[in-house]
Amino acid sequence: MTKEAEQITALIASLRKSARDIDKERQQADVALRGALDVRRNNLMVTIAALEDRVSAIQGLIKLDRPYVRHRMH
Repeated sequence: MTKEAEQITALIASLRKSARDIDKERQQADVALRGALDVRRNNLMVTIAALEDRVSAIQGLIKLDRPYVRHRMH
């Protein structure tokens, strides 16, 4: 995996932890705050999906042996 892909993977893990933290916070929140937490969690999940797609694309380019990706792996 390239350095960039590893960094994105670490970011995804951090965002997943934030989503779990929001889930825990939501259980104790009042109704007004739950709506805001739901929006925040949804935004995190959309961001995570986009980043996972980006990592998948990077790995696909590496498998295709694209020279401009391979050169950046060093």
